[in-house]
Amino acid sequence: MLSMFYRLFPALLLLVALAGPAAAESGMAIDPATCLGCHSNKISAAAFAASVHGKNACTSCHVEITDLTRHMKGETKIAKVRCERCHKKENAEHYASVHAQKDVMCADCHTDIHTHTYWNKDKRKVVAKCIQCHDKEAGYRNSIHGKAVASGNMDSAACNDCHNLHAIKPLGDPKSRENREFHTKVCMKCHADEKMMKRNNVFTVAVKTYMESYHGKNYRLGFPERVAGCADCHTAHAVLPAKDPNSSVNPQNLTATCAKCHPKATPLFTKYYAHGEHSDREKFPILYYTFIAMTGLLIGTFGVFWIHTLLWMFRGFVENREKQQALIMGHAEHHVVDGHKVYRRFKRRHIFLHLLVIVSFLLLSLSGLPLKFSDQHWAKFMMDNIFGNSGNAGLVHRIGAGITFIYFSGSLILSFHFLFVRKDLPGNVLQRLFGPDSLMPNFRDIKDVVGMVRWFIFRGPKPTFERWTYWEKFDFIAVFWGMFAIGGSGLMLWFPEFFGSFLPGWMFNVATIIHSDEALLATGFIFTVHFFNTHGRPEKFPMDFVIFNGQLPKHEFLEERGDQWKRYEELGITEQFAAKKTSGIAYDFFVKSFGFFAVITGLTLVVLMLYAEVVPVCRTGWRRE
Repeated sequence: MLSMFYRLFPALLLLVALAGPAAAESGMAIDPATCLGCHSNKISAAAFAASVHGKNACTSCHVEITDLTRHMKGETKIAKVRCERCHKKENAEHYASVHAQKDVMCADCHTDIHTHTYWNKDKRKVVAKCIQCHDKEAGYRNSIHGKAVASGNMDSAACNDCHNLHAIKPLGDPKSRENREFHTKVCMKCHADEKMMKRNNVFTVAVKTYMESYHGKNYRLGFPERVAGCADCHTAHAVLPAKDPNSSVNPQNLTATCAKCHPKATPLFTKYYAHGEHSDREKFPILYYTFIAMTGLLIGTFGVFWIHTLLWMFRGFVENREKQQALIMGHAEHHVVDGHKVYRRFKRRHIFLHLLVIVSFLLLSLSGLPLKFSDQHWAKFMMDNIFGNSGNAGLVHRIGAGITFIYFSGSLILSFHFLFVRKDLPGNVLQRLFGPDSLMPNFRDIKDVVGMVRWFIFRGPKPTFERWTYWEKFDFIAVFWGMFAIGGSGLMLWFPEFFGSFLPGWMFNVATIIHSDEALLATGFIFTVHFFNTHGRPEKFPMDFVIFNGQLPKHEFLEERGDQWKRYEELGITEQFAAKKTSGIAYDFFVKSFGFFAVITGLTLVVLMLYAEVVPVCRTGWRRE
């Protein structure tokens, strides 16, 4: 039947062409066959019938042709077809597109309007359309995406996956936030789909590892213009596998690729694991064992000291109740002669160094934690409303780091002065190093730890300490470890091009793990354990002011540092430490206010950190996987 139709079709055309004018004159619609009677040399009837517009009459688009006789005489002006009459959604998208801005209209792309067939999600048709103009677009057709689409893989990225079909937005300034975001956001549409990646045998953790990097954290916080995105390393269109010599991520080309952002990049620098996954022991054993070690350090330190804190909190509460009950029963406390006379525990230089510690720690915590927990809403809020952007946060972080190096240098100078210069201390260097005035741990500390544990479990009295307690010594030693771990790794991340000139790039992956986890350890320890030991313990709550004015009443001195007082009495030097005057009201008010601000800020950050760590565990399982 179909072959018979095609044989009779020309005759039908002729018949309709002869009858058409009369029919049109009588007010009837113009049959498409009438049009084909004249235009069959340009338009194939069969192709038009099979096209998406085949069910429409010619005058559905060419609406200005209402009088066939006038049209055949050439009196009707043929206007541009208004596709929006039917394609309202597509027109709305196109209206705001870069194509419309450049006066590229529907027919400029859809040149096959009379033979156009539905694309049926076949991306090859999209690519064929786009390359009509963009035939030299940076090697897409030879890319891994272009070849896959050409072979029929509809999972692979075609033009419309990144740029849309009609709502093609202008990229604007190459350095703008919108442009920088585009170069990463469109890649994640596919690469975040693990099922799609697995069925195409593609690396499945690209997005996860990118988001865990400094670049990805800035992107997630909303500042893509400050870091490298996917297209910066892999290019926008000429995406090739790393083994391809023409690939931008081929080992031979990596130095040039990295140098676009890091001008002094070296071949050693490019050894960085851009998508290194610390949970993959086979591919990245160094990262794996570094992460295991840091996780063990975190769990071990918090496990021991949080138990210590909870035991102390309960035992201190019980002791305070016992003292209160004794007073109610009429038992007078032991009277201390001149109990409220003030003695000096710290000098001004010690107070100044401690203030530097507080300031630097607050700056580092406030500016660093939003980056570490970039997936949290509170992190985005802090970055936007406290710092304005990640660049400002980075500046604040470096200022805090600079203050840290200053107080650490001060500690080294004071330590040298203590060991080699001071004239009021007896003994040689070793005797001073392990003596009662030193912060170096010694055998006495083992005795004190045992005594405290016995007190915790109601098996003995609370120990009376010397000048330094074991937890204070731990805090001091932790500064040195922290400077090695946080300070060393921080310097590497601060000056990557310098360190990348003589260290392999994977060292930056190691530095990132150490810096991040050690920062978590330090902030968590300071804002929970140290705050409790210093301010939160029942006998000192809500604040121990001694570190701010350096002064301590005699009755507290005897209760807390009884052995130190006893030694001073035996040496006859107690009055050398008597305070000549107490600190001023204005100073006390200002510094106490600052101290409470620091404590409240620290505790707030602890709550946010716990929320960031615990909530994902409750929802999906152990976070640090």
